[in-house]
Amino acid sequence: MNYFITGAVSFTVGLLSFMVQQLYKDNKRLRENRKHANTTKESAIKEAICCLLRVQLIQYHDKYIELGEIPSYAYQNWTMMYEAYHDLGGNGMITKMDEEIKKLPIK
Repeated sequence: MNYFITGAVSFTVGLLSFMVQQLYKDNKRLRENRKHANTTKESAIKEAICCLLRVQLIQYHDKYIELGEIPSYAYQNWTMMYEAYHDLGGNGMITKMDEEIKKLPIK
């Protein structure tokens, strides 16, 4: 009878140990999957914001280049948007537009 109880306890401890290991592995895999999903979402949000900033910067550029001057509030908006756009990794043609906007008289 004593051997039976010892065997049952050993089996139970082994089974519980196995179950804990499996739960740990599953939890680790779920955390990695969630991290990957969050990274993907963050990347998509970054790209979307960059695109929206690009559209707004192009509109500002076209409007104020045509006017030949830029109001101080619009220049401040331009500067803030351009810095955010640049910090998000955007560049290219917007950098040239920034140079053109900086040459406009501020009214």
